[in-house]
Amino acid sequence: MELTIDPNKAALPLEPLPGLSGALPTWLKIAALSFGGPAGQIAVMHRILVDEKRWIDDARFLHALNFCMVLPGPEAMQLATYCGWLMHGVRGGLVAGTLFVLPGVLSIMALSILYVLLGDVSWMQALFFGLKAAVLAIVIGALIRIGGKALKSKAAYAIAVLAFVALAFFAVPFPAVVLVAGIAGWFCLRKPVEGKAPEDAIRAGTGRVAWALAVIWGVTLAVLYFGTGAQSVWTDIGGFFSKLAVVTFGGAYAVLAYVGQVAVTGKGWLAPGEMLDGLGMAETTPGPLVMVLQFVGFLAAYRNPGGLDPLLAGILGGLLTSWVTFLPCFLWVFAAAPYVERLRNNAAISAALSGVTAAVVGVIANLALWFGVHFIFNTVERTRIGILHLDMPVWASLNWQSLALSAFAAFLMLRLKWGLFKVLGVCVVLGIMTKLLLT
Repeated sequence: MELTIDPNKAALPLEPLPGLSGALPTWLKIAALSFGGPAGQIAVMHRILVDEKRWIDDARFLHALNFCMVLPGPEAMQLATYCGWLMHGVRGGLVAGTLFVLPGVLSIMALSILYVLLGDVSWMQALFFGLKAAVLAIVIGALIRIGGKALKSKAAYAIAVLAFVALAFFAVPFPAVVLVAGIAGWFCLRKPVEGKAPEDAIRAGTGRVAWALAVIWGVTLAVLYFGTGAQSVWTDIGGFFSKLAVVTFGGAYAVLAYVGQVAVTGKGWLAPGEMLDGLGMAETTPGPLVMVLQFVGFLAAYRNPGGLDPLLAGILGGLLTSWVTFLPCFLWVFAAAPYVERLRNNAAISAALSGVTAAVVGVIANLALWFGVHFIFNTVERTRIGILHLDMPVWASLNWQSLALSAFAAFLMLRLKWGLFKVLGVCVVLGIMTKLLLT
């Protein structure tokens, strides 16, 4: 499908920013719709902040996305933080980032409690089945829109395609893809940059907040170590997930296999199939996919409660996991964002980040493929053929219900141009009816 951009719409000025309290309903809306992993979450933010509200323009959004893609941690959550910071400073960043993860924290906590008490949360899949179909359509629409606006030259198209191929078929590490894309952009996409970085984006006091977050993070780990002992499950949870917060480049997909191996084989926190149960929870609830880590921390503390009630220990373990997972995300954004904004007008750096932008299109295409394949097929096998690494669907496991509902959602959104909530509402109703009547 070819992207068409209305030149009159593209020329529209940005809308005046509301106050922080006026923006809260929008951030709550984004948080409630943050399904589908990073591709779906980025798509929702772009649609609402850029296309509907016109609070941020495409260039600013893509510049922020470029930066967040090279940070460790969940890029969509950090993008929400960065956009909130652009609009309302540190308070805006804290509010946007916190609201983005809050629905996931609450949902995964509730499901974790039900999981240990009842042992089955399959009913939740019926509730979110229709939402996932709509999210797949949102992701495809975002790929078309962002790709059409970000890929302005043959070199940019080439970088995007190569990034997609490297990730989808050769399992090239995400940091390597970003590094090569930045170098390619540096040499191939450089052009004069006019204008001056807007001063309202250089938020005073952001660096001090970053230092305060670093101190809070360090104090948390010190209290766990000296207060509960070096061998306690609390110190283990805090230390393990803090390390992940530093090295999780490429988002959740890059580390889930490692987490599963360590948590199951190394530490004995989970049984082999439970990591997949947690991943299913994270995929069918709002928030970053790394919310599955909260489920891991919940079970770790639930099964090693010390002198606490197991359920209370599980709740504290899950909250601790989310605390040390997401607190560093705010730190990375606030530590570097003012400098990144100033570099918007550096021709060489802008060219390198344009290369990252092109690679991001390939990344979103890869995530859309991953999400689509795993939603439309019940069984997907990781296969290696020589140097190729492929997620091969088992064709006999094709889920016709998922395929039909996803195609219908894409038709409504891309062809009939239905609004986001209208499509979501229809898909939720059809999804629940499908699960109740046909399964």
